Amino acid sequence: MTISKRPLARKVALVAGGTRGGGRGIAVELGAAGATVYVTGRSNSSGRSTLDRPETIEETAEKVTAAGGLGIPVRTDHSRPDEVRALVDRIASEQEGRLDILVNSVWGGDPLTDWEHPLWEQDLETGLRLLRQAVETHVVTSHFALPLMVARKSGLVVEVTDGNTARYRGSFFYDLAKSAVIRLAVAQAAELKPHGVAAVAVTPGFLRSEAVLEHFGVTEANWRDGAAKDPNFAHSETPAYLGRAVAALAADPDVMTKTGRALATWGLYQEYGFTDIDGTQPDFAAHWANSLEDEYGPLGEAL
Repeated sequence: MTISKRPLARKVALVAGGTRGGGRGIAVELGAAGATVYVTGRSNSSGRSTLDRPETIEETAEKVTAAGGLGIPVRTDHSRPDEVRALVDRIASEQEGRLDILVNSVWGGDPLTDWEHPLWEQDLETGLRLLRQAVETHVVTSHFALPLMVARKSGLVVEVTDGNTARYRGSFFYDLAKSAVIRLAVAQAAELKPHGVAAVAVTPGFLRSEAVLEHFGVTEANWRDGAAKDPNFAHSETPAYLGRAVAALAADPDVMTKTGRALATWGLYQEYGFTDIDGTQPDFAAHWANSLEDEYGPLGEAL
């Protein structure tokens, strides 16, 4: 059997939060599979978001097109329902009502996460703002985008999270946000199943985002040098690895068998056979079991 190199040709995707990191990796790999990808976020060529990082949605869209798809950047603040409604109306108008893949990857919580203090010692408004940014934005986006999928009785919703277990993630509001995103996938799956639309949560392992590379003082070209600071970094993966996992799911005609589940790159590569950009197949769960379990306990069973 010949497997198409462009299995998502003529498919339309929306990657909410596609400016950088995992969202950018997903957008580009959907493009590499042939999809038209609407890339949204708050940072564009006219100005940066409150995160004040240099990456823009236009850069991501250009990478999508260069990979073989069509990238369409649309500046959108997903915490604003009016902007999300306008975005979905535009997609419906330009794509004749078609939306095949929705990726909720909005985050923006890194500068808001307090890793040092328990709930009662944290700034309450900062924590609540993290939840609004990391969870409410997903709800708003799905509210407006799902009718396009329901009308066509097909499609895939991907909620991007961190970890696919009930294990505590190290900070109260961070843990609540990432766990809630998994529950969003479960709830959407239950409501969408009668309409032929699948919904899953997907996590990467140790993700080498732009910010993480900067933290380790390396670039993608010499990233292995970062292992001198943290040996676990040697088992990290690029955003493309996550993107290839999502692209594989989107191209799977039997994806409905996975609806409602929390999935991970370390399990999906075994099923679909994709690799990272250097040809390796990082497996953070295996690394955890071999090197971290004695100190931190089991990673936890997938939800």
